Amino acid sequence: MTSVLRVQVSPSASDPTGSIVLVCNGPGELTTWVRPLAIALHKIRPLRPLAPQGPDALRLVLVPCPNANATEHRVASAMGLFERVFPAREFWKLLINPKRYGPWPAKGVVVFLGGDQFWTVLLSARLGYRHITYAEWVARWPQWNDRIAAMGPAASARLKPKWQKRCTVVGDLMADLSHAARNETGLVAGEWVALLPGSKGAKLQLGVPFMLRCAEILHQLRPQVRFLLAVAPTTSAAEIIKYGDLNNPLQRFYGGSTPHLSNESESESGKRCLVTGSGLEIMLVENQPAHNFLSQCTLALTTVGANTAELGALGVPMLVLVPTQHLHVMQAWDGWLGLLARLPLLRWLLGIALTAWRMRNRGFLAWPNISAGRLVVPERVGTITPEEIGAEAAQWLENPERLEAMAEELRHLRGKPGAVAQLAGLVDELLPTNYKTIA
Repeated sequence: MTSVLRVQVSPSASDPTGSIVLVCNGPGELTTWVRPLAIALHKIRPLRPLAPQGPDALRLVLVPCPNANATEHRVASAMGLFERVFPAREFWKLLINPKRYGPWPAKGVVVFLGGDQFWTVLLSARLGYRHITYAEWVARWPQWNDRIAAMGPAASARLKPKWQKRCTVVGDLMADLSHAARNETGLVAGEWVALLPGSKGAKLQLGVPFMLRCAEILHQLRPQVRFLLAVAPTTSAAEIIKYGDLNNPLQRFYGGSTPHLSNESESESGKRCLVTGSGLEIMLVENQPAHNFLSQCTLALTTVGANTAELGALGVPMLVLVPTQHLHVMQAWDGWLGLLARLPLLRWLLGIALTAWRMRNRGFLAWPNISAGRLVVPERVGTITPEEIGAEAAQWLENPERLEAMAEELRHLRGKPGAVAQLAGLVDELLPTNYKTIA
């Protein structure tokens, strides 16, 4: 018995004759790459499940990732865009025996949108489908790709000349986020600061009490500021409160009162509010994606991760916070060392040693800085305190010209919108009724 999530199709509907399979690994890519592309594909081709009698189906395969938290398949299923969603834990079973999950169309295309590119090489070969990779920095297996969609010239230039004809520079998929967000309703007027404490337990345990205290300090210095907290798609308001209460051993460092949900009416934007120990109300944004709300914020306080890429794409100025005074809870690193650091018998010793080494030998941590190769947004790493961050945030808010300069630089880094539509067109070209072999 499998745990594959299915969207029900009419019983009289015949099996699809073609399939587009998107491959992804984590929550950040789900909201910023997968969802926009899925919507674009549904617009240009009648795909199941939105077109129940359509000839082709849109499916999603999640692949193993050390930074995933096993709830991504539920988030993806809730989008309602996929005929089937395959959880990461089912990937190897799917690869070994696809037929155990029902019939697969004879023709199709596999699209890489995050994770290890080799997983899509294996999956496309196993299914006998065409293969296209969205290459953010490098296309690792060009010989096994029918098409390569490069984010920019840097990824394209890394290809050998014989593979260049397979490559098209489509641009940054995240460049479309800001344009789409502006077309949606969001916040009431005011000076808003967004809090993004993270999506995984290792980050939330520290991020929630630290950021709530930062908000209280900032509000004391600048009472007109309003706050929102973007609840990651793989967590919940209940989990945010759990990490903010006294059962979290780190809470005692940043306040003695447990936050709670307001029993009064919802906020002006129709959202629930979290009330901190000092009585500060913070609006919770629980629907995903939260781009329309985030795009209207003056400043964001955020952890490292895909959220820095989202904020950058939306042109939202940010302070990236990495408090290192609690190294034993900062084991959310990538790779096999990160996996070892999470094992019960080794996590304390190896986890602390690994994190300390990474902090001493780090490069840039925020995606805008990594992309630019220089410091575009401030990264505050070390034994930082909420008092320091609250004071710095107040200084930024008192200088709107500096904030606008940062926002403009973030928008410049992302480039022009249109990458999603161009990638959707390339995928569509690979799934016609009859197609020619690409040299």
